[in-house]
Amino acid sequence: MAVNAKQQITKIVITGGPCAGKTTAMSWIQNAFTQKGYMVLFVDETATELIGGGAPWKYTKCNRDYQFRLTQLMLAKELAFTEIAKTFDAEKVLIVCDRGALDNRAYMSDEEFDYVLKSLNTNEVALRDHYDAVFHLVTAAKGAEQFYTLANNAARYETVEEARTVDDALIASWTGHPHLRVIDNRVDFDEKMLNLIKEISAFLGEPRPLETRRKFLIEYPDVRELEKRPNCETVEILQAYLKSDIPGEVIRIRQRGRFGNYIYFKTRKRQIEGMKRIELEERLTQDEYLELLMQADPDYRPIRKQRYCLSENGLYYNIDVFPQWNDKALMEIELYSEDQQVVFPEGIRIIKEVTADPEYTNPYIARIKKE
Repeated sequence: MAVNAKQQITKIVITGGPCAGKTTAMSWIQNAFTQKGYMVLFVDETATELIGGGAPWKYTKCNRDYQFRLTQLMLAKELAFTEIAKTFDAEKVLIVCDRGALDNRAYMSDEEFDYVLKSLNTNEVALRDHYDAVFHLVTAAKGAEQFYTLANNAARYETVEEARTVDDALIASWTGHPHLRVIDNRVDFDEKMLNLIKEISAFLGEPRPLETRRKFLIEYPDVRELEKRPNCETVEILQAYLKSDIPGEVIRIRQRGRFGNYIYFKTRKRQIEGMKRIELEERLTQDEYLELLMQADPDYRPIRKQRYCLSENGLYYNIDVFPQWNDKALMEIELYSEDQQVVFPEGIRIIKEVTADPEYTNPYIARIKKE
């Protein structure tokens, strides 16, 4: 089979609580990204297929085996779509998964989830982060209760309170992914769909990959309290910097994961104005990462940090704790726009905003100061 070297295959997850708008979202995605030149492929929700085929979860006598088979089938479908996509004469392919493998974690105990991971011969980092991005649509049961209904999905059975609980569990399951965005109900439904399309477009770089973030210097957090929160995931990060021929561009390589299980990225960043920056990211193999690590810029020391990824208040927070600091830390918040209202997580004490302060950028922290 001839390989299309220019082909770019991106796999994203559309997830969310009951009655969040996923079905409608698929139609919006189809229309929006076909017009942008993408071949758009959809992997249907596997749990709904099983329920429609007469094999619902409620009849099982062994949840862990059911969840294992469900996840196994889900991953097999995704692989089939990916391999078929490689045979297409298309440079830009978008594979849209109606739920991803970590959705199933919301319906399992920790022991059952560990069993599924072992049975699949994988780990949580690999299972979560093999998707390029995750977009969570918040259930109508949170903030749009008048539109919550069971009538448009035969597989749906949750009450409003149950729907809220499931929504929280799904967000917690995906927390820790490097590109998780939560699309809430602060606007009407059409605007919610437009926000989803904007977020996917920004991730794909259509028309260009803009990110809007605010950064704050905070007092050293109570990490034990953070680790107790169900919507907080700890990630170990080791990153180094490469030289760039483009003025103002920063090239970073990063190892990201936990418990010896890592994924690897190369990222190019350029600040353009205010809180906005262009960010281009590509996945690396371990060998590619190690090879680039040998080419690291000697003017920068590697940065090691513990990141606490926290989903609260409809926002996604990255709290970075550095081993050389014992009285402060950094917190970044991803926003829809520069004027979006910021709500801080409970228990976090803000020292000052440092979004535009170069002394609190990672390259500055890594810079080896010359005497």
